[in-house]
Amino acid sequence: MDKRREWTVTGMDCAGCASKITHAMQRLPGVTDPRVTVMSRKLTLQLDDAATSAAQIEAEVRKLGFGIEAPHRDAEHGHGHDHGPTDGPWHASAKGRLVIVTGLLLVLAWAIRLTTGGAVGHWAFVAACLIGVAPVARRAFAMLRRGQPFTIESLMTIAAAGALMIGAAEEAALVVFLFAVGEVLEGVASNKARDSIRALSDLVPKTALLERDGRTREVPAASLQPGQVVLVRPGDRIPADGRILEGTSGIDESPVTGESVPVTRGPGEDVFAGAINAESALRVTVTTAAADNTISRIIRLVEEAEESRAPTQRFIDRFSRWYMPAVVALAALTVVVPPLAFGLAWDVWIYRGLALLLIGCPCALVISVPAAIASALSSGARRGLLMKGGAVIEATARIRHVAIDKTGTLTHGRPQVTDILPIGIDADTLLARMAAVEGASSHPLARAIVAHAGDLPLPTATEARAIPGKGVQALIGGQTLTVASPRHATEAGVLTGEHLSRAQALEAQGKTVAVLFGDDVQGMLALRDEPRADAADAMRQLRDLGVSPVILTGDNPRTAAAIAQTLGTDHRAQMLPQDKQAAIRDLSADGGVMMVGDGINDAPALKQADVGVAMGSGTDVALETADAAILRDRVADVAAMIRLSRATMGNIHQNIALALGLKGVFLVTSIVGITGLWIAILADTGATVLVTLNAMRLLRHDPTHPAGTARLTQRQPAAR
Repeated sequence: MDKRREWTVTGMDCAGCASKITHAMQRLPGVTDPRVTVMSRKLTLQLDDAATSAAQIEAEVRKLGFGIEAPHRDAEHGHGHDHGPTDGPWHASAKGRLVIVTGLLLVLAWAIRLTTGGAVGHWAFVAACLIGVAPVARRAFAMLRRGQPFTIESLMTIAAAGALMIGAAEEAALVVFLFAVGEVLEGVASNKARDSIRALSDLVPKTALLERDGRTREVPAASLQPGQVVLVRPGDRIPADGRILEGTSGIDESPVTGESVPVTRGPGEDVFAGAINAESALRVTVTTAAADNTISRIIRLVEEAEESRAPTQRFIDRFSRWYMPAVVALAALTVVVPPLAFGLAWDVWIYRGLALLLIGCPCALVISVPAAIASALSSGARRGLLMKGGAVIEATARIRHVAIDKTGTLTHGRPQVTDILPIGIDADTLLARMAAVEGASSHPLARAIVAHAGDLPLPTATEARAIPGKGVQALIGGQTLTVASPRHATEAGVLTGEHLSRAQALEAQGKTVAVLFGDDVQGMLALRDEPRADAADAMRQLRDLGVSPVILTGDNPRTAAAIAQTLGTDHRAQMLPQDKQAAIRDLSADGGVMMVGDGINDAPALKQADVGVAMGSGTDVALETADAAILRDRVADVAAMIRLSRATMGNIHQNIALALGLKGVFLVTSIVGITGLWIAILADTGATVLVTLNAMRLLRHDPTHPAGTARLTQRQPAAR
């Protein structure tokens, strides 16, 4: 029976490495759906053990020149998020040792030539070249046997062998050394990009103080299970996602959400693994196992996002498949046509053809997109901005409209009851009945009503159900009672005359009115949910980006207009879920649309939009429902996400121009004889390193500060 298996692979530097492993796995019997992610260094596949064993998988990967090992046992059983070993210092790796050996051989060959003269010196360079190229040639032949003839290793082997054949031994040895140096530099740059994700996993402490039978003892944080109680001392990091059982303290959540200002949390409130307890001791009930805590899920999303390729990356991948064979064909023509057709010297044109071969590797081009995407995902994750892959980043960069839900998104989502208007019953009875009907609902207005009821004895409510986009209904004392908006109470024929006028007057003050009715109206509650402090500035930032914001809300037109006027934006009110979905379709006619909502009630609109963004502090819905999520409750982060995406696409365009530009220049100079073999390998390796370093600039890019984005976004104009 097929089972999903996973390994950690070391020595991968770029998307080209992942491609080599993927193609090799696809040729093995019993292997299906192989996936390799460079950032997390993971190989996963469906494996039929009867056809191919796990040992054979590992042997194949090692033959390609990579390290491989199975994940740790605790990770396999879900007790932690395993990130595998680090690759270690550069000089400890196989590629690092190759640099040292080839460098020493090159120095030794030069010394021999200086002391002994031409012939002996020549053979010293031949020996240096052969010893240095041997491990590269082994990898080339391993890939050739697996149906991959066009790899940098095969081109390098052919170039070195050809250079030896025409007597360019010194240059051949130098090229082998420069190739080894380039491989190491690629690995160092790749590890730098990977470090930001590794740092995220290090935020969760390794141990926790578990309470049991009135005593505390230190246990591994990865062993914590839901329901256990841990003690978190002042200054300690919280070891697991949980809910405060006892104590009130300032919590620094910046490691998780990027929000630098500590927030006060008390009994009943949720806290994240990795957050810092800044003030006083807390007793916390664990709510999530280590493998599923917020940081683990963030890391998993960033890692899995590598598999969601941007359209640009898919195009580059297709382009690179014929680019290398085309360059190899051009190199072959360069070798044979001038000597055969024009009688020119064979050694000169063989040399130029070999230089073309070295330029033919598309490594820099292939890595130009995933390197930028990986850096952007890491940079965003550190600031509470999660995007599920390159396709989402590319779509976000093209956004022209942002549709925003009101309750819980533009507002705090914590409305307060401001007015109680009983009709025919007393205020406590009205409040108790409304709280009983709303008891099963998770809507912010429902929670506010239940909270305001406090300790009032509530009647028994049965057969409770939500009426999508309208309200909530339940059976109390044999009577069907509904809590709904004045609009739906009016449509039901129970809210008329003076009562309707009072409801409209409250709505004109920017309040939301909830009506309780059965056969007739029994009363109303008015609630107000204030806009978030940064909401007005967030709308201004969106307009500065050339993006048009619009509020989509199920609330009444008067309340919506009051909020929209305060924020200076357009609005559409009294919208059912299907109305929001239709509004997204309308906006899409004029460019890309982003929908920002709570991830539950707005699900149809979130799916309809080009990019659906869920607001929420690390909830399952916020992390898993939409295309992207904002972990800290800041509306301004919507603009930050767009800025990050535009900066990323600008970086990608720079990378592609850099890779193709250098290739183009050196293709021409190699054909006309201006540049030789060692310049060609420098061009190839240099382009790859430059592209990677340019992509890594995104790790330092902070999109939450509008003033600092001009330099990175200049290549990606704002939407109009």
